[in-house]
Amino acid sequence: MSESKTRTRIRPITAWTRPVHKLIDWLAIIGGLYVLVTWAPDANSRSTIMIGLVAIGIFSLAGEFVGLYRDWQGVAIERELLTTVIAWAITLVTLVFLGNFTQYSTEISTNAIFFWFVSTPVFAMSLRILFRNAIVYVNQNSSTSRGFAVVGANSLGIQLVTNIQGQAELGLRFLGFFDDRPEVRTEELPQGISQRLGNFDMLVGRAKAGEVPVIFITLPLRAELRIQEIVQRLADTTSSVYLVPDFFAFQLLHSRWTDFRGIPAVSIYENPFYGVDGVFKRLCDVVLSSIAIAIAAIPMAVIALLIKLTSPGPVLFKQRRYGLDGKEIWVWKFRSMRTMDNGAVVKQAQKDDPRITRLGAILRKTSLDELPQLFNVFQGTMSMVGPRPHATAHNEFYRKQIDGYMLRHKVKPGITGLAQVNGCRGETEQLEKMEKRIFFDHKYIREWSIWMDLKIILSTFKIVLSRQNAY
Repeated sequence: MSESKTRTRIRPITAWTRPVHKLIDWLAIIGGLYVLVTWAPDANSRSTIMIGLVAIGIFSLAGEFVGLYRDWQGVAIERELLTTVIAWAITLVTLVFLGNFTQYSTEISTNAIFFWFVSTPVFAMSLRILFRNAIVYVNQNSSTSRGFAVVGANSLGIQLVTNIQGQAELGLRFLGFFDDRPEVRTEELPQGISQRLGNFDMLVGRAKAGEVPVIFITLPLRAELRIQEIVQRLADTTSSVYLVPDFFAFQLLHSRWTDFRGIPAVSIYENPFYGVDGVFKRLCDVVLSSIAIAIAAIPMAVIALLIKLTSPGPVLFKQRRYGLDGKEIWVWKFRSMRTMDNGAVVKQAQKDDPRITRLGAILRKTSLDELPQLFNVFQGTMSMVGPRPHATAHNEFYRKQIDGYMLRHKVKPGITGLAQVNGCRGETEQLEKMEKRIFFDHKYIREWSIWMDLKIILSTFKIVLSRQNAY
């Protein structure tokens, strides 16, 4: 039989908590309505029941869309609660739209409806927290917890044990490490998880005796033959065996799992803004850029007039830069120089640069020359937060000097970014300065969250006011 015919389907784990979470959310919606009816007896009507049923249906669909009914084991409670709020916000917007579209009226007062809108997510989040704590309590006080061992006393194995021990809801109890290598050739084990139980032969023996219910293999990918040997020998046991590939040997950029009809794949380099995260990121960009354009409309008109009056040339300067996926975009700025380099060679601005006009110096120090990029954000070619776009000529130079340089283009460029709020502004006359900037760009893509964006935006105002490295 050929190798291709022996491949089988790998199925994702179905979270047993999924129906429980749905029930919790339905109870929260019904509970909110019950409290509402108790507080305002006039709200006890058929219309209240109808609104509740519609809300349950919409919330269930919204929950599926934002990933609310995934397996939350090992994920921070804050992210679960935020996803709950987002799903409820979608539900509210949809209810309002349906009410206006169908002209459906209800005798429930506006204050009463507002109370229900606020109380329901509070109930949902409280019930989810209680459910998590109940799982932890049961696992910690249950005699049915399963012991697990790790094959490979290496950094990945140590990290795996640490992560599992931080998830009491899993109900797993660490037994120890198994490794064929002598102790001097393995990682130094931290205090508290330093149990070495022996070599692979001893692992198989104890597994056959039923003493090791769960086994995690964390050997490096290059040890494929050794892994196959261990797995084959463990086939003569009843242990549950998991392979933990050491993908961390690569420079992961917002990695995630996916599968193609049962064949699993893990992304090494990927855009973090997919699904609801991408929609939410774009929505924030549109809202914030619209507000900023409205506020800055008059100042931008004044700046445009001053540029026209103080120096010859156009008001705006546009330059070709790399955008999402390395595609060229036009980035707009207020002209602050007497020259407008946009060719194969672009000289970076320097301190006391003679090309900068007197008004341009003020604009650059206050970052007011970047204001037209708000239109780039509104248009969709840029984001409020992301790696700063570099001139095309600079990209072509640095991509040959710095490994992974082009990975910064897996996301849209931003008006401000993590590198800028960490002091990486101004001229990069030394390669080390650009390498530091790229380090923070990659860190932003790996660790992105909406809270990180908000923190960067707030920090940017402080940086602009300090005028650090701005010229």
